[in-house]
Amino acid sequence: MDALRDRREQQTAERDACGAEWLESGYVFTTAVGSPVDPRNLNRHWCATRKRVGLDEYRFHDLRHSFVSLLLDLGVAPHIVREIAGHSDLQVTLGVYAHASTEEKRKALTQLSKLFE
Repeated sequence: MDALRDRREQQTAERDACGAEWLESGYVFTTAVGSPVDPRNLNRHWCATRKRVGLDEYRFHDLRHSFVSLLLDLGVAPHIVREIAGHSDLQVTLGVYAHASTEEKRKALTQLSKLFE
């Protein structure tokens, strides 16, 4: 709620600064002049950034994949990762993003071998 209140204050300041130029869209997250944010803006920003830092071969979606995979590798409960990622089904989270790392495999086999000691 605090973040939304802060956003409302920011948007009010933007509206006041624009005056008659403000485009009332009814959206919470808009451009500085009130128009809806064009999803292609994010892609354009990412393309410029990745080129500048030498990551030309990476798509923006690759960041999402890495983020979700890292959370799972860190041991975050899959149902929590599912909620953060916005997946409607846990099977999407586990089926697409849960890749067993070499370390996870080694740990599982070590646990199994302890069972037979």
